Amino acid sequence: MHSQIKKPHSPHQKRKASTRGAARPAPRRRPTGPTRVVLFNKPFDVLPQFTDEQGRSTLKDYIPVSDVYAAGRLDRDSEGLLVLTNDGELQARLTQPGKRTGKIYFVQVEGVPDEQALNALRTGVTLNDGPTLPAGIEQVAEPAWLWPRQPPDPGT
Repeated sequence: MHSQIKKPHSPHQKRKASTRGAARPAPRRRPTGPTRVVLFNKPFDVLPQFTDEQGRSTLKDYIPVSDVYAAGRLDRDSEGLLVLTNDGELQARLTQPGKRTGKIYFVQVEGVPDEQALNALRTGVTLNDGPTLPAGIEQVAEPAWLWPRQPPDPGT
């Protein structure tokens, strides 16, 4: 079963404290050379970064391009589209909640989610790195373009 999740714009935007007197971060800039955008279908069990001290598979094993950074993230045990770019402004537009860039995700889950699970996503859930915004979610039929998936072994 697949669920389609659309992250709506949030009316509850966090406000930052005043930065008067504080050092401001350097503004994100466009690259001096050509803008690079890499669309990568990240496989399962690949870290969404270019280095790993533990020797696990990383983006470097698949992407021979330097100086690009992920615009978003996928966990190691997730698979799907990962956008990488050398354009800091584009990266910010795609990832920062204040930019209000709408996104639609097709998510394949083990089993069939019940209404309680769907309602939790509709109201927002708390992950290890904090709460999510409420999401619009609906179950959809499996798309014809979906590639075969090897579910992870529950024992690992």
